[in-house]
Amino acid sequence: MSEVRFNELRGEEVVYAIHRQERTFLPAREHCPLDPTKPGGPKTEIPYPSFEIVVFENRFPAFEAPHGAAEVIVYTDQHEGSLATLSPQRVEDLMWVWRHRYAELGAREQTRYVMIFENRGVEVGVTLHHPHGQVYAYPFLPPVPALELRADARLGGCATCALLADELSDGRRLLFCDERIAAYVPYAARWAYEVHLVVRAHRASLLECDAEDLRSLARSLQTLVRGYDALFERPFPYVMVVHQTPTGEVPDGLKRSGHVHLEFYPPLRAAEKLKYLAGSEQGAGTFIADTVPEESAAALREAIALGA
Repeated sequence: MSEVRFNELRGEEVVYAIHRQERTFLPAREHCPLDPTKPGGPKTEIPYPSFEIVVFENRFPAFEAPHGAAEVIVYTDQHEGSLATLSPQRVEDLMWVWRHRYAELGAREQTRYVMIFENRGVEVGVTLHHPHGQVYAYPFLPPVPALELRADARLGGCATCALLADELSDGRRLLFCDERIAAYVPYAARWAYEVHLVVRAHRASLLECDAEDLRSLARSLQTLVRGYDALFERPFPYVMVVHQTPTGEVPDGLKRSGHVHLEFYPPLRAAEKLKYLAGSEQGAGTFIADTVPEESAAALREAIALGA
């Protein structure tokens, strides 16, 4: 059972989930718990000989019912691969799975925020290589979505819409766009190759996205990840987070606003160089970047063309 304590100096919750210390860590290929269970083979988390997409409760959850939830979404029964290598239909199906989990978990009484995310690569702490993502249902509103609500209030409307309009007008950091989706390196990116993938029409969550929105989002997601992999000709590590409107109460004085978009936080600043969160980032909360977004965007545009 997790314990939540409030850090007064930082004004944020800290979750203690000590049972996660024993979770599976980079097992041998033949003992992957996310592989299908083959006849005569070892049992895995998924008791089927084959599957398409599977969702199950995390055995080592950060949050448990009734105080939140933690789930695993396995993209494929193939051990090797990524979002870049899945079929377009599989990624489109995944968008609907995301939509369903946001709706179901968000409807629970104790849930205040649902976060869908993927950690890719040992550089960001991945403990299982099989292509998968996760979903957390938080019993409180975490700091980052709270900051987004404050940005909406500060700008007098949807901050994501305003930032998207600026990026479309400027164009220097834009990676690609169509009538539904735009991808860009943000003006004040913290990570060298940070990218925001934004639904252009104002949609508070995936629940407001229609079938064509989700199809375009899936296509754009694959375009971006393939470009990332082409950038340094290697599997590109990242943290990907789906940002959506909170599902529960929000702080007094703020509206429950939001605009669905995906943010990518890649730790690489060069092919073999990592960006570490050191003194300024951790002690002062201020990122010091080694690159400028315009140069990163130019490099990514070339890589996306190569990865197409």
